[in-house]
Amino acid sequence: MSDRQNTIVCCFDPRSPLITAFHMHEWIYENLRLAEDVRMIQIDGPRRRAYIKFTSCERMQTVLQDSKGQL
Repeated sequence: MSDRQNTIVCCFDPRSPLITAFHMHEWIYENLRLAEDVRMIQIDGPRRRAYIKFTSCERMQTVLQDSKGQL
């Protein structure tokens, strides 16, 4: 059984110039406009991925619908 319930994975382009965890957090804040509905954000720097775990499925679905799955 997986613990990845209510989780969105943001993948950043591996060919882009060096990106830091700070830049990933800034991008998430500016583009997704997340509030207190987030339980955890985990950054995987070498793979250039950010895992965002939400407190509810409804908020996760809202973010996916607003972004159409891509930004």
